[in-house]
Amino acid sequence: MTKPSLPELLHAAVTAVGGVERPGQVAMAEAVAEAVDDGSHLLVQAGTGTGKSLGYLVPAVAHGERVVIATATLALQRQLVERDLPRTVDALHPLLRRRPEFAMLKGRSNYLCLHRLHEGVPQEEEEGLFDPFEAATPTSKLGQDLLRLRDWADETETGDRDALTPGISDRAWSQVSVSSRECLGASKCAYGAECFAEMARERAKLADVVVTNHALLAIDAIEGAPVLPPHEVLVIDEAHELVSRVTGAATGELTPGQVNRAVRRAARLVNEKSADSLQTAAEGFERLMELALPGRLEEIPEDLSYALLALRDAARTVISGLGSTRDKSVQDEDAVRKQALASVENIHDVAERITQASEYDVVWYERHDRFGASLRVAPMNVSGLLREKLFHERSVVLTSATLKLGGDFNGVGASMGLSPEGIEGEDVPPWKGLDVGSPFDYPKQGILYVARHLTTPGREGSRTDMMDELAELVEAAGGRTLGLFSSMRAAQAAAEELRGRLDHPILLQGEETLGELIKSFAADSRTCLFGTLSLWQGVDVPGPSCQLVIMDRIPFPRPDDPLMSARQKAVEQSGGNGFMAVAATHAALLMAQGAGRLVRATGDRGVVAVLDPRLANARYGSFLRASLPDFWYTTDRNQVRRSLAAIDSLAQADGA
Repeated sequence: MTKPSLPELLHAAVTAVGGVERPGQVAMAEAVAEAVDDGSHLLVQAGTGTGKSLGYLVPAVAHGERVVIATATLALQRQLVERDLPRTVDALHPLLRRRPEFAMLKGRSNYLCLHRLHEGVPQEEEEGLFDPFEAATPTSKLGQDLLRLRDWADETETGDRDALTPGISDRAWSQVSVSSRECLGASKCAYGAECFAEMARERAKLADVVVTNHALLAIDAIEGAPVLPPHEVLVIDEAHELVSRVTGAATGELTPGQVNRAVRRAARLVNEKSADSLQTAAEGFERLMELALPGRLEEIPEDLSYALLALRDAARTVISGLGSTRDKSVQDEDAVRKQALASVENIHDVAERITQASEYDVVWYERHDRFGASLRVAPMNVSGLLREKLFHERSVVLTSATLKLGGDFNGVGASMGLSPEGIEGEDVPPWKGLDVGSPFDYPKQGILYVARHLTTPGREGSRTDMMDELAELVEAAGGRTLGLFSSMRAAQAAAEELRGRLDHPILLQGEETLGELIKSFAADSRTCLFGTLSLWQGVDVPGPSCQLVIMDRIPFPRPDDPLMSARQKAVEQSGGNGFMAVAATHAALLMAQGAGRLVRATGDRGVVAVLDPRLANARYGSFLRASLPDFWYTTDRNQVRRSLAAIDSLAQADGA
């Protein structure tokens, strides 16, 4: 029997999911197949509606080697595992004469820990030695959550937190989950044979396709100890998120509360001298943090260095002593010891990393209204790490609707450690970029309006003319507005102002869960939804409920953002344009994602309105506009009001 062709396989899979083959999807599948066959790397920009999941799934599955697919969001993981993969496997089975197996794999803390569930959480002395299940009264929210978790444990097959509906609070989940450092290990645990995390790992080892998240991919790259099974093909979907997720995984933090918890956990397991030494170091660190002012520490102050060295040395002594002293009153000693060790090792590692003052790290203080001060350390950039860990001994396909910024792939490529496209050399992974376009006719379906007449937004102060413009646009659109704001304060101010001016319902992020807000927004076309960062990327509302997307200003990083400003400065010191490489690229990525909220289906019509004249007037404006979908562009406010009114009339005539 002849081997089925890629077009045959793609047609079968697309038919199985009830989709329509699109030229962009076919071009993507062919490019992925070529990259996988010759072991090269590919960056693919595939617009909304292209069907990019099948564009990489079909050629990757057909190749026959193990594939790991890493995504940024839970929604896409669910779509792959619950819809796309089962249907694709069923459709390809008769043609391939084999049935590829697939599995989901996440970090250990995402799975219910049976040891924690049945034995309880090791408690610190000051908190009282009690079982949290007994302490949480059945009438309290925590108690109800824990009782529900106990019932769920008897029926779940995966123990995956994301499979629990409705969801559970972080506080409740922390009572029944462990980090990889806290885990006793399957061989030492009484529940090792039925451990959900271990079963997930075993399923992944046997699977042809493993679906995971960016966080686990980052841990796999950073920690050196492999978490993912060996694989020949790596597909990174939602690849525009990868750098920030890897940065997050490589960021360390120290807070007084965290240090004090480590002290309490270790106190009963080591000799008095070691415990006192760690307690003294913790008190010194806490006193220092009370005076901490937010901002970057370009050099570690002497008093902080002294406090961190004291913490590091005391933690090292405790770690050495944890294996020898035994307190007969300690119940479930192995679990208590493991939890204490994990806490103290984290303190030691972060303190040591900061005192080493690597030129590749950025250190800063943060202050949170509720949680107080924290000391943080993050890599200046992760491009070297990604180049070294990601692009060797496997073919890597990176895909997203937004990878081309300013008209090419080189900006995103550089953030991942890749040289400009076409340049090859020793230790330089060769790669190709491909933009397969979009099935949407952006110039006919959407307008990009820049309010050129408004005053340039400053760092502080109200923008009265912007509020007037915002109100007029929403009124002209008949509601139907998604407002994307650069800060929560700006979103709140706009919601408050417009609730007083208009009779359209204004929903505000934070006043209800995001899922409920989006559901309410989609259900009533007169409604508006205002919010900040997660709305720029997380809203998929096709149809007449979202016909106006407003951005209050270009979303540059805050000038006092320690990590972004450090990265910008580093680029400038090496002779580059720090503003364009960091701030403008950051803004372009967010604006491309935000503008992508408007057209989600072939029948959608609407306007993306940017209430920041710099997009039209500034030199970098053309770079940002080139990163957006190819909408019809105007700065004519009257034209836009007429267009919005016409779109609103059409929607009303259709009963929306």
